[in-house]
Amino acid sequence: YIMDTLQERSPRAQGRVLMAHLGNGASLCAARAGRSVATTMGFSALDGLMMGTRSGTLDAGVLLYLMEQGWDHDRIQKLLYKQSGLLGVSGISADMRRLRADGSAAAQRAIDQFIYRVVRESGAMAASMGGLDVLAFSGGIGENDAALRTQVCDQLGWMGVRMDAARNAGVPGDAAHAIHAEGSAVEVWVVPTDEGRVAAREAARLLHPADDAGAMENNR
Repeated sequence: YIMDTLQERSPRAQGRVLMAHLGNGASLCAARAGRSVATTMGFSALDGLMMGTRSGTLDAGVLLYLMEQGWDHDRIQKLLYKQSGLLGVSGISADMRRLRADGSAAAQRAIDQFIYRVVRESGAMAASMGGLDVLAFSGGIGENDAALRTQVCDQLGWMGVRMDAARNAGVPGDAAHAIHAEGSAVEVWVVPTDEGRVAAREAARLLHPADDAGAMENNR
């Protein structure tokens, strides 16, 4: 859905695109010529970026250590899926808005770590494509946290990312909108996600495979 939306609005989305879905669940997807070439997710959606309550990428040695300390499967699973991420690092909340409002050192540490992981993995995704033409933010944090978008883009300035502060500060709407500055080597977009629509479209495709593809597309 994000890729389709971008390609409807920008010719450059036919090139090297990095989609940053940042919310309670978070991941990056690198796509070239409309096809995914890399993602931060691994065997499961637990891998990759730091999330609201999920750890993201973790040294497997940590699991071995916890097992040596007597932790069983259920306790480790609860830690990794429900007690890590922004909540685990801050000890306060999994909600980025609450952490912003809290203002404590612990809250800021969690925010900084979240941003660091996004920036670090963005570099890896760009490397997998040989560069970057378009960066798109989506998800609850990606769509609504203008300060986070600024921090991420500032740290990706070495790739030619330049943001327009006024566009970025604009009130989020239901339509995709560009927030990059004139002359930016990389286009930057905010694209409201619609996971329900994607799920419905894929369900329709599986349930009615003989339907005309054009008719299905009209129901996107």
